[in-house]
Amino acid sequence: MTGIHPPGGPIARRTVLKAGAAGGLGLAALADLAACGNSGGGSSSKSLKMLYFGEQAAATQLQNRLQPQISKLDPSIKFEISAINGTDWNDFLAKVLTQIAAGTPPDIISVATEGLQLMASKELAIPLDDYVTKDLSALKEYFADIHPALVESMMYQGHLWELPDSFNAGNMFYSTELFQRAGVVPPSENWTLDDFEAAATKIAKFKGINAFGWVVRLWGSWTSFMYANNANLLEEGKYDGGDWLWNKAYAGDPAAAGRKGGWKWGAPTANSEGTVEALNYMIELTKKGLSPSPDVGGGGTLQGLFASNRIGMSIGGGFWAGGLTNAGMKNGSFDVQLFPKWKSQRHLFGAGGYAIFKSSKKKDLAWEVLKLLVKPDTFDLVFPGNVTTPGRKSLVTAARYAKTGPKHWSVFYDTLTKHPETAPIPAPPYYNALATALNQRTTQAISSGDAKAALDGLQSDLEKAAGAS
Repeated sequence: MTGIHPPGGPIARRTVLKAGAAGGLGLAALADLAACGNSGGGSSSKSLKMLYFGEQAAATQLQNRLQPQISKLDPSIKFEISAINGTDWNDFLAKVLTQIAAGTPPDIISVATEGLQLMASKELAIPLDDYVTKDLSALKEYFADIHPALVESMMYQGHLWELPDSFNAGNMFYSTELFQRAGVVPPSENWTLDDFEAAATKIAKFKGINAFGWVVRLWGSWTSFMYANNANLLEEGKYDGGDWLWNKAYAGDPAAAGRKGGWKWGAPTANSEGTVEALNYMIELTKKGLSPSPDVGGGGTLQGLFASNRIGMSIGGGFWAGGLTNAGMKNGSFDVQLFPKWKSQRHLFGAGGYAIFKSSKKKDLAWEVLKLLVKPDTFDLVFPGNVTTPGRKSLVTAARYAKTGPKHWSVFYDTLTKHPETAPIPAPPYYNALATALNQRTTQAISSGDAKAALDGLQSDLEKAAGAS
Protein backbone atom coordinates (compact mmCIF):
# COMPACT_ATOMS: atom_id res chain seq x y z
CA MET A 1 0.00 0.00 0.00
CA THR A 2 1.28 3.61 0.50
CA GLY A 3 2.04 5.34 2.59
CA ILE A 4 -0.01 3.58 4.96
CA HIS A 5 -2.44 1.73 7.18
CA PRO A 6 -5.40 0.44 8.70
CA PRO A 7 -4.27 1.52 12.19
CA GLY A 8 -3.39 -1.34 14.46
CA GLY A 9 -4.40 -3.96 11.92
CA PRO A 10 -2.56 -7.21 11.33
CA ILE A 11 -1.53 -6.16 7.82
CA ALA A 12 0.83 -3.22 7.53
CA ARG A 13 -0.31 0.01 5.94
CA ARG A 14 2.02 -0.03 2.98
CA THR A 15 1.24 -3.63 2.13
CA VAL A 16 -2.52 -3.82 1.75
CA LEU A 17 -3.45 -1.13 -0.74
CA LYS A 18 -4.29 -2.48 -4.16
CA ALA A 19 -4.99 0.22 -6.70
CA GLY A 20 -7.64 -1.57 -8.72
CA ALA A 21 -10.81 -0.42 -10.39
CA ALA A 22 -12.99 1.88 -8.30
CA GLY A 23 -15.73 0.03 -6.49
CA GLY A 24 -19.03 1.29 -5.14
CA LEU A 25 -19.88 4.84 -6.07
CA GLY A 26 -18.15 6.94 -8.69
CA LEU A 27 -16.40 10.20 -7.81
CA ALA A 28 -19.11 12.21 -9.51
CA ALA A 29 -21.53 11.12 -6.81
CA LEU A 30 -19.32 12.06 -3.86
CA ALA A 31 -20.38 15.65 -3.32
CA ASP A 32 -24.11 14.90 -3.67
CA LEU A 33 -23.94 12.06 -1.17
CA ALA A 34 -21.97 14.16 1.26
CA ALA A 35 -24.72 16.77 1.08
CA CYS A 36 -27.32 14.06 1.77
CA GLY A 37 -25.37 12.98 4.81
CA ASN A 38 -25.32 16.48 6.28
CA SER A 39 -29.10 16.50 6.57
CA GLY A 40 -29.29 13.00 8.04
CA GLY A 41 -29.07 11.99 11.68
CA GLY A 42 -25.73 11.68 13.46
CA SER A 43 -24.47 8.78 15.49
CA SER A 44 -26.05 8.00 18.84
CA SER A 45 -25.60 10.71 21.49
CA LYS A 46 -23.73 8.16 23.62
CA SER A 47 -21.42 6.95 20.90
CA LEU A 48 -18.46 8.28 18.98
CA LYS A 49 -17.82 6.45 15.73
CA MET A 50 -14.53 6.02 13.87
CA LEU A 51 -14.14 4.33 10.50
CA TYR A 52 -11.24 2.01 9.88
CA PHE A 53 -9.85 0.64 6.60
CA GLY A 54 -9.47 -3.08 7.28
CA GLU A 55 -11.02 -6.11 8.96
CA GLN A 56 -13.65 -5.80 11.70
CA ALA A 57 -11.83 -8.20 14.04
CA ALA A 58 -8.81 -5.89 14.12
CA ALA A 59 -11.08 -2.84 14.45
CA THR A 60 -12.82 -4.35 17.48
CA GLN A 61 -9.49 -5.14 19.13
CA LEU A 62 -8.38 -1.55 18.57
CA GLN A 63 -11.68 -0.26 19.92
CA ASN A 64 -11.24 -2.28 23.12
CA ARG A 65 -7.69 -0.99 23.59
CA LEU A 66 -8.74 2.64 23.17
CA GLN A 67 -12.03 2.65 25.10
CA PRO A 68 -10.38 3.23 28.52
CA GLN A 69 -8.60 6.30 27.13
CA ILE A 70 -11.83 7.65 25.62
CA SER A 71 -13.65 7.08 28.90
CA LYS A 72 -11.22 9.45 30.60
CA LEU A 73 -12.49 12.20 28.29
CA ASP A 74 -16.16 11.36 28.86
CA PRO A 75 -17.24 8.25 30.80
CA SER A 76 -20.63 8.21 29.06
CA ILE A 77 -19.20 7.90 25.54
CA LYS A 78 -18.99 4.52 23.87
CA PHE A 79 -16.21 4.48 21.29
CA GLU A 80 -17.14 2.47 18.21
CA ILE A 81 -14.75 1.53 15.43
CA SER A 82 -16.33 0.14 12.30
CA ALA A 83 -14.19 -1.54 9.66
CA ILE A 84 -14.67 -1.04 5.95
CA ASN A 85 -12.80 -3.34 3.64
CA GLY A 86 -11.98 -2.23 0.13
CA THR A 87 -9.57 -2.60 -2.75
CA ASP A 88 -8.38 1.01 -2.60
CA TRP A 89 -9.08 4.39 -1.02
CA ASN A 90 -11.72 5.33 -3.58
CA ASP A 91 -13.58 2.12 -2.82
CA PHE A 92 -13.25 2.80 0.91
CA LEU A 93 -14.57 6.37 0.64
CA ALA A 94 -17.43 5.30 -1.63
CA LYS A 95 -18.56 2.85 1.04
CA VAL A 96 -18.21 5.57 3.66
CA LEU A 97 -20.55 7.76 1.65
CA THR A 98 -23.08 4.98 1.44
CA GLN A 99 -23.18 5.02 5.23
CA ILE A 100 -23.63 8.79 5.24
CA ALA A 101 -26.51 8.59 2.78
CA ALA A 102 -28.14 6.02 5.08
CA GLY A 103 -27.96 8.52 7.93
CA THR A 104 -25.12 6.90 9.88
CA PRO A 105 -22.12 9.18 9.34
CA PRO A 106 -18.90 8.63 11.26
CA ASP A 107 -17.29 11.20 13.52
CA ILE A 108 -13.63 10.37 12.92
CA ILE A 109 -11.95 8.85 9.92
CA SER A 110 -8.43 7.57 9.44
CA VAL A 111 -7.15 8.31 5.94
CA ALA A 112 -3.66 8.02 4.52
CA THR A 113 -1.88 10.17 1.95
CA GLU A 114 -3.65 8.32 -0.85
CA GLY A 115 -7.06 9.60 0.21
CA LEU A 116 -6.26 12.95 1.82
CA GLN A 117 -6.79 15.24 -1.18
CA LEU A 118 -9.73 13.20 -2.44
CA MET A 119 -11.42 13.56 0.94
CA ALA A 120 -10.60 17.24 1.30
CA SER A 121 -11.56 18.19 -2.26
CA LYS A 122 -14.99 16.59 -1.80
CA GLU A 123 -15.44 18.37 1.56
CA LEU A 124 -16.02 15.13 3.44
CA ALA A 125 -13.96 16.36 6.39
CA ILE A 126 -13.48 19.74 8.06
CA PRO A 127 -10.27 21.77 8.17
CA LEU A 128 -8.69 21.62 11.62
CA ASP A 129 -7.29 25.16 11.47
CA ASP A 130 -9.58 26.71 14.10
CA TYR A 131 -9.18 23.82 16.53
CA VAL A 132 -5.40 23.84 16.16
CA THR A 133 -5.20 27.61 16.61
CA LYS A 134 -7.39 27.47 19.72
CA ASP A 135 -5.34 24.70 21.32
CA LEU A 136 -1.92 25.64 20.01
CA SER A 137 -0.38 25.95 23.46
CA ALA A 138 -1.54 22.45 24.37
CA LEU A 139 -0.26 21.13 21.01
CA LYS A 140 3.15 22.77 21.31
CA GLU A 141 4.72 19.52 22.47
CA TYR A 142 3.11 17.60 19.58
CA PHE A 143 4.38 19.92 16.86
CA ALA A 144 7.84 20.05 18.46
CA ASP A 145 7.96 16.26 18.15
CA ILE A 146 6.62 15.70 14.63
CA HIS A 147 8.51 16.57 11.47
CA PRO A 148 6.98 19.44 9.49
CA ALA A 149 7.14 17.38 6.27
CA LEU A 150 4.48 15.08 7.72
CA VAL A 151 2.27 17.98 8.74
CA GLU A 152 2.63 19.65 5.34
CA SER A 153 1.61 16.40 3.65
CA MET A 154 -1.69 16.60 5.54
CA MET A 155 -2.42 20.11 4.22
CA TYR A 156 -4.45 20.96 1.15
CA GLN A 157 -5.17 24.41 -0.26
CA GLY A 158 -3.69 26.08 2.83
CA HIS A 159 -5.70 24.12 5.41
CA LEU A 160 -4.71 21.30 7.75
CA TRP A 161 -7.08 18.35 7.38
CA GLU A 162 -5.50 15.71 9.61
CA LEU A 163 -3.18 15.35 12.58
CA PRO A 164 -0.53 12.87 11.35
CA ASP A 165 0.57 10.09 13.66
CA SER A 166 2.68 7.84 11.43
CA PHE A 167 4.49 7.51 8.12
CA ASN A 168 6.58 5.16 6.01
CA ALA A 169 9.38 6.18 3.67
CA GLY A 170 10.86 3.98 0.95
CA ASN A 171 14.14 2.74 2.42
CA MET A 172 16.14 -0.31 1.36
CA PHE A 173 15.98 -3.50 3.44
CA TYR A 174 18.56 -6.21 2.94
CA SER A 175 19.26 -9.72 4.18
CA THR A 176 22.36 -9.67 6.35
CA GLU A 177 22.79 -13.44 5.80
CA LEU A 178 22.78 -13.15 1.98
CA PHE A 179 25.07 -10.12 2.07
CA GLN A 180 27.53 -12.07 4.23
CA ARG A 181 27.35 -15.19 2.05
CA ALA A 182 27.96 -13.10 -1.08
CA GLY A 183 30.84 -11.22 0.51
CA VAL A 184 29.03 -7.91 0.17
CA VAL A 185 29.93 -5.13 2.60
CA PRO A 186 26.78 -3.71 4.23
CA PRO A 187 25.79 -0.43 2.57
CA SER A 188 26.65 2.93 4.09
CA GLU A 189 24.14 5.74 4.22
CA ASN A 190 25.74 7.42 1.20
CA TRP A 191 25.84 4.33 -1.04
CA THR A 192 25.03 4.79 -4.71
CA LEU A 193 23.07 3.07 -7.43
CA ASP A 194 26.33 1.55 -8.68
CA ASP A 195 26.91 0.10 -5.19
CA PHE A 196 23.38 -1.29 -5.21
CA GLU A 197 23.85 -2.99 -8.58
CA ALA A 198 27.26 -4.38 -7.61
CA ALA A 199 25.72 -5.97 -4.51
CA ALA A 200 22.80 -7.32 -6.53
CA THR A 201 25.15 -8.88 -9.08
CA LYS A 202 26.99 -10.86 -6.39
CA ILE A 203 23.77 -12.02 -4.68
CA ALA A 204 22.20 -13.07 -8.00
CA LYS A 205 24.86 -15.77 -8.39
CA PHE A 206 23.06 -17.87 -5.76
CA LYS A 207 20.64 -20.32 -7.34
CA GLY A 208 17.00 -19.65 -6.52
CA ILE A 209 17.74 -16.21 -5.04
CA ASN A 210 16.42 -12.94 -6.45
CA ALA A 211 18.85 -10.13 -5.73
CA PHE A 212 16.16 -7.43 -5.65
CA GLY A 213 12.41 -7.87 -5.35
CA TRP A 214 9.69 -5.29 -5.89
CA VAL A 215 5.97 -5.00 -6.60
CA VAL A 216 3.96 -2.87 -9.01
CA ARG A 217 2.30 -0.06 -7.06
CA LEU A 218 2.74 3.65 -6.40
CA TRP A 219 4.49 3.60 -3.03
CA GLY A 220 7.99 2.15 -2.89
CA SER A 221 8.06 0.55 -6.31
CA TRP A 222 10.11 1.67 -9.31
CA THR A 223 8.81 5.05 -8.17
CA SER A 224 11.53 5.12 -5.49
CA PHE A 225 14.11 5.03 -8.29
CA MET A 226 12.10 7.77 -10.02
CA TYR A 227 12.34 10.03 -6.95
CA ALA A 228 16.08 9.33 -6.64
CA ASN A 229 16.36 10.36 -10.29
CA ASN A 230 14.71 13.72 -9.44
CA ALA A 231 11.64 12.84 -11.51
CA ASN A 232 7.94 12.38 -10.82
CA LEU A 233 4.64 11.49 -12.45
CA LEU A 234 3.22 14.97 -11.94
CA GLU A 235 4.57 18.51 -11.74
CA GLU A 236 5.28 19.44 -8.14
CA GLY A 237 4.11 22.65 -6.54
CA LYS A 238 2.70 23.89 -3.27
CA TYR A 239 -0.51 25.68 -2.38
CA ASP A 240 -0.19 29.11 -0.84
CA GLY A 241 -1.09 29.54 2.78
CA GLY A 242 -0.20 27.72 5.96
CA ASP A 243 1.56 30.65 7.61
CA TRP A 244 -1.08 30.54 10.35
CA LEU A 245 0.54 27.25 11.41
CA TRP A 246 4.19 27.51 10.40
CA ASN A 247 4.78 30.93 11.97
CA LYS A 248 3.47 29.78 15.34
CA ALA A 249 3.83 26.02 15.71
CA TYR A 250 7.25 25.85 14.02
CA ALA A 251 8.72 29.28 14.69
CA GLY A 252 12.49 29.14 14.34
CA ASP A 253 12.57 25.54 13.09
CA PRO A 254 14.81 25.37 10.00
CA ALA A 255 13.03 22.19 8.88
CA ALA A 256 9.88 24.27 8.43
CA ALA A 257 11.52 26.77 6.06
CA GLY A 258 9.69 26.91 2.74
CA ARG A 259 6.68 24.95 3.98
CA LYS A 260 3.38 26.14 2.57
CA GLY A 261 -0.23 25.05 2.27
CA GLY A 262 0.17 21.51 1.02
CA TRP A 263 1.35 19.72 -2.10
CA LYS A 264 -0.14 20.96 -5.35
CA TRP A 265 0.07 18.26 -7.98
CA GLY A 266 0.14 19.79 -11.44
CA ALA A 267 0.31 18.62 -15.02
CA PRO A 268 1.32 15.00 -15.71
CA THR A 269 5.01 14.37 -16.45
CA ALA A 270 4.82 10.59 -16.73
CA ASN A 271 6.85 10.42 -19.96
CA SER A 272 9.52 12.91 -18.94
CA GLU A 273 13.13 11.91 -19.52
CA GLY A 274 13.87 11.17 -15.86
CA THR A 275 10.75 9.07 -15.36
CA VAL A 276 11.41 7.00 -18.49
CA GLU A 277 15.02 6.52 -17.41
CA ALA A 278 13.91 5.18 -14.02
CA LEU A 279 11.50 2.63 -15.47
CA ASN A 280 14.07 1.62 -18.09
CA TYR A 281 16.48 0.89 -15.25
CA MET A 282 13.99 -1.61 -13.82
CA ILE A 283 13.69 -3.29 -17.22
CA GLU A 284 17.48 -3.58 -17.35
CA LEU A 285 17.58 -5.15 -13.87
CA THR A 286 15.16 -7.80 -15.13
CA LYS A 287 17.18 -8.42 -18.30
CA LYS A 288 20.37 -8.82 -16.25
CA GLY A 289 18.71 -11.40 -14.03
CA LEU A 290 18.98 -9.18 -10.96
CA SER A 291 15.24 -8.87 -10.42
CA PRO A 292 12.21 -11.00 -11.35
CA SER A 293 9.16 -9.63 -13.13
CA PRO A 294 7.11 -8.00 -10.36
CA ASP A 295 3.53 -8.67 -9.35
CA VAL A 296 0.83 -6.06 -8.90
CA GLY A 297 -0.43 -5.36 -5.41
CA GLY A 298 0.67 -5.19 -1.81
CA GLY A 299 3.92 -6.37 -0.32
CA GLY A 300 2.71 -9.31 1.75
CA THR A 301 4.11 -11.90 -0.66
CA LEU A 302 7.30 -9.90 -0.99
CA GLN A 303 7.80 -9.89 2.78
CA GLY A 304 7.28 -13.65 2.83
CA LEU A 305 9.93 -14.21 0.17
CA PHE A 306 12.32 -11.87 1.93
CA ALA A 307 11.72 -13.61 5.27
CA SER A 308 12.61 -16.98 3.68
CA ASN A 309 15.90 -15.52 2.35
CA ARG A 310 14.83 -15.76 -1.28
CA ILE A 311 15.29 -12.01 -1.83
CA GLY A 312 18.44 -10.07 -1.07
CA MET A 313 17.07 -6.53 -1.09
CA SER A 314 13.69 -4.83 -1.24
CA ILE A 315 12.11 -1.45 -0.62
CA GLY A 316 10.34 -1.11 2.71
CA GLY A 317 9.49 1.38 5.42
CA GLY A 318 9.42 1.13 9.18
CA PHE A 319 6.45 -1.22 8.94
CA TRP A 320 8.80 -3.92 7.63
CA ALA A 321 10.43 -4.17 11.06
CA GLY A 322 7.27 -5.63 12.55
CA GLY A 323 6.24 -7.40 9.35
CA LEU A 324 9.49 -9.34 8.97
CA THR A 325 9.56 -10.20 12.66
CA ASN A 326 5.99 -11.48 12.47
CA ALA A 327 7.05 -13.54 9.43
CA GLY A 328 9.65 -15.32 11.55
CA MET A 329 12.86 -13.38 10.89
CA LYS A 330 15.13 -13.03 13.89
CA ASN A 331 16.62 -9.76 15.04
CA GLY A 332 19.89 -9.27 13.18
CA SER A 333 18.92 -11.33 10.13
CA PHE A 334 17.89 -8.17 8.27
CA ASP A 335 18.89 -4.54 8.27
CA VAL A 336 17.95 -1.30 6.53
CA GLN A 337 19.68 1.63 4.89
CA LEU A 338 18.69 4.80 3.10
CA PHE A 339 17.68 4.32 -0.52
CA PRO A 340 20.79 4.48 -2.73
CA LYS A 341 21.78 7.75 -4.33
CA TRP A 342 21.21 8.33 -8.05
CA LYS A 343 20.96 11.95 -9.13
CA SER A 344 19.89 12.59 -5.55
CA GLN A 345 18.99 10.55 -2.48
CA ARG A 346 15.45 11.84 -2.41
CA HIS A 347 12.93 9.45 -0.88
CA LEU A 348 9.16 9.20 -1.13
CA PHE A 349 6.85 8.70 1.83
CA GLY A 350 3.22 8.29 2.76
CA ALA A 351 1.69 9.46 6.03
CA GLY A 352 -1.37 8.55 8.07
CA GLY A 353 -3.55 10.43 10.51
CA TYR A 354 -7.04 11.34 11.63
CA ALA A 355 -9.71 13.73 10.38
CA ILE A 356 -13.12 14.86 11.63
CA PHE A 357 -16.02 14.11 9.34
CA LYS A 358 -18.02 17.13 8.20
CA SER A 359 -21.34 15.42 8.98
CA SER A 360 -20.36 14.58 12.58
CA LYS A 361 -22.65 16.00 15.28
CA LYS A 362 -19.89 15.73 17.88
CA LYS A 363 -17.03 17.64 16.30
CA ASP A 364 -15.75 19.12 19.58
CA LEU A 365 -15.54 15.72 21.24
CA ALA A 366 -14.03 14.24 18.09
CA TRP A 367 -11.32 16.89 18.29
CA GLU A 368 -10.50 15.87 21.85
CA VAL A 369 -10.18 12.27 20.66
CA LEU A 370 -7.88 13.33 17.78
CA LYS A 371 -5.55 14.97 20.28
CA LEU A 372 -5.62 11.80 22.37
CA LEU A 373 -4.84 9.59 19.36
CA VAL A 374 -1.59 11.45 18.62
CA LYS A 375 -0.28 11.32 22.19
CA PRO A 376 2.91 9.29 22.67
CA ASP A 377 1.33 6.83 25.12
CA THR A 378 -1.47 6.06 22.66
CA PHE A 379 0.77 5.05 19.77
CA ASP A 380 1.43 1.46 20.81
CA LEU A 381 -2.25 0.94 21.55
CA VAL A 382 -3.01 1.83 17.95
CA PHE A 383 0.06 0.24 16.35
CA PRO A 384 1.32 -2.68 18.44
CA GLY A 385 4.42 -4.45 17.18
CA ASN A 386 6.27 -1.90 15.03
CA VAL A 387 3.83 -2.17 12.12
CA THR A 388 4.45 1.42 11.01
CA THR A 389 6.91 4.26 11.65
CA PRO A 390 5.99 6.64 14.48
CA GLY A 391 5.42 10.18 13.30
CA ARG A 392 6.70 11.47 16.61
CA LYS A 393 10.49 11.48 16.65
CA SER A 394 10.65 10.79 20.40
CA LEU A 395 9.12 7.36 19.76
CA VAL A 396 11.77 6.29 17.24
CA THR A 397 14.26 4.89 19.74
CA ALA A 398 16.67 2.02 20.28
CA ALA A 399 14.31 0.60 22.89
CA ARG A 400 11.47 0.42 20.36
CA TYR A 401 13.52 -1.65 17.91
CA ALA A 402 15.46 -3.71 20.48
CA LYS A 403 13.24 -6.76 19.94
CA THR A 404 12.52 -6.53 16.22
CA GLY A 405 15.51 -4.70 14.78
CA PRO A 406 16.76 -3.47 12.39
CA LYS A 407 20.15 -2.38 13.69
CA HIS A 408 20.03 0.85 11.69
CA TRP A 409 16.54 1.80 12.88
CA SER A 410 17.54 5.49 12.95
CA VAL A 411 17.37 5.44 9.14
CA PHE A 412 13.57 5.68 9.32
CA TYR A 413 13.50 9.20 10.73
CA ASP A 414 16.82 10.19 9.14
CA THR A 415 15.00 9.97 5.81
CA LEU A 416 13.17 13.14 6.83
CA THR A 417 15.78 14.93 8.93
CA LYS A 418 18.84 14.31 6.76
CA HIS A 419 17.08 14.56 3.40
CA PRO A 420 14.79 17.60 3.38
CA GLU A 421 14.13 17.00 -0.33
CA THR A 422 12.15 13.86 0.59
CA ALA A 423 8.49 14.28 -0.39
CA PRO A 424 5.11 12.56 -0.25
CA ILE A 425 3.94 10.26 -3.02
CA PRO A 426 1.90 11.96 -5.75
CA ALA A 427 -1.70 11.66 -4.55
CA PRO A 428 -4.00 14.22 -6.22
CA PRO A 429 -7.80 14.09 -5.85
CA TYR A 430 -7.85 11.60 -8.76
CA TYR A 431 -5.43 9.30 -6.96
CA ASN A 432 -7.30 6.08 -7.75
CA ALA A 433 -7.22 6.67 -11.50
CA LEU A 434 -3.51 7.52 -11.25
CA ALA A 435 -2.66 4.38 -9.28
CA THR A 436 -4.71 2.11 -11.52
CA ALA A 437 -3.11 3.50 -14.68
CA LEU A 438 0.37 3.28 -13.15
CA ASN A 439 -0.09 -0.41 -12.41
CA GLN A 440 -1.35 -1.18 -15.90
CA ARG A 441 1.38 0.77 -17.70
CA THR A 442 4.17 -0.56 -15.49
CA THR A 443 3.08 -4.11 -16.25
CA GLN A 444 3.02 -3.19 -19.93
CA ALA A 445 6.55 -1.78 -19.76
CA ILE A 446 8.03 -4.82 -18.02
CA SER A 447 6.38 -7.30 -20.39
CA SER A 448 7.17 -5.34 -23.56
CA GLY A 449 10.55 -3.98 -22.56
CA ASP A 450 9.52 -0.55 -23.86
CA ALA A 451 9.31 1.98 -21.03
CA LYS A 452 8.85 4.98 -23.31
CA ALA A 453 5.77 3.60 -25.08
CA ALA A 454 4.19 2.53 -21.78
CA LEU A 455 4.82 5.90 -20.17
CA ASP A 456 3.51 7.74 -23.21
CA GLY A 457 0.33 5.78 -22.56
CA LEU A 458 0.45 6.68 -18.87
CA GLN A 459 0.86 10.34 -19.76
CA SER A 460 -2.33 10.17 -21.82
CA ASP A 461 -4.14 8.30 -19.03
CA LEU A 462 -3.21 10.91 -16.44
CA GLU A 463 -4.10 13.84 -18.68
CA LYS A 464 -7.58 12.37 -19.08
CA ALA A 465 -7.91 11.67 -15.35
CA ALA A 466 -6.76 15.17 -14.40
CA GLY A 467 -9.19 16.72 -16.88
CA ALA A 468 -12.10 14.73 -15.50
CA SER A 469 -11.39 15.44 -11.84
